[in-house]
Amino acid sequence: MPIAATIPGRTRDLGGFQVARVLPFPGRRALGPFVFFDEMGPADFPPGAGIDVRPHPHIGLATITWLFAGVLGHRDSLGTAIDIHPGAVNWMTAGRGIVHSERTPPAERAAGHHMHGIQAWVALPVAAAECEPAFDHYPAQIMPRHQADGVDAVVIAGALWGLASPVKFPHPIIYAELQMAAGARLALPAAWGERGLYLVDGAAEIDGEALARGSLAVCGAGDALLIATTPSRLMLLGGAPLPEARQLEWNFVSHDPARIAQAVADWRAGRFPPVPGESEFIPY
Repeated sequence: MPIAATIPGRTRDLGGFQVARVLPFPGRRALGPFVFFDEMGPADFPPGAGIDVRPHPHIGLATITWLFAGVLGHRDSLGTAIDIHPGAVNWMTAGRGIVHSERTPPAERAAGHHMHGIQAWVALPVAAAECEPAFDHYPAQIMPRHQADGVDAVVIAGALWGLASPVKFPHPIIYAELQMAAGARLALPAAWGERGLYLVDGAAEIDGEALARGSLAVCGAGDALLIATTPSRLMLLGGAPLPEARQLEWNFVSHDPARIAQAVADWRAGRFPPVPGESEFIPY
């Protein structure tokens, strides 16, 4: 079948800011290495309001914040302090443990602003799960773009259309933003591994089967063809499945339940490193 499963976004509240959560989902805990996928917004914040995600920990994963609109301030326990803008890739590797916060920067908070984007987590392979934490920023202008036949795509991670993202990830992965004109077509070869399309806006279909807005369409086996029936924006995600199942507990990801239990105990006991300039934190 063209679409093996459709996973709807379920509304979650993150301290006054709503997201649509797609992964994890009962019966579909992951897609390739992706274990978590949220659409943030779209939302309009009046002057004085904004996002305040207090410091919280992660292990065993990498996070990717991809913005369509707005600005988000990132601070972490490595000392990183950077504002995330649309089109740039901000890749945080938690490894054995990192703590970070996400807040609306002062200028945008004062003026009011529009926010829309995607936050995803990818599980690290077992051999890399306890690596040193890291934060890597890739400016928008260096990200490879595929532009042909009504398709304008940014390769966020992995290798697609003969283009390789500068992001280094130790497992086969595909991740791209697609902007497609009405009638544009894009092949989705089976060789890419597990493949999913998240329809951000517009209308599109896979082999004649319509995608639902705000839902993740998981491709069936074999090659497939994506057609935009109106001007559309989509996220393409997936890659090779991980050989070991992953467990998610709060912000922790691991193949080993004992490792998650240790991370919970470490956070409760204050053994994770602090975020410079932050005094708040999210309790377990």
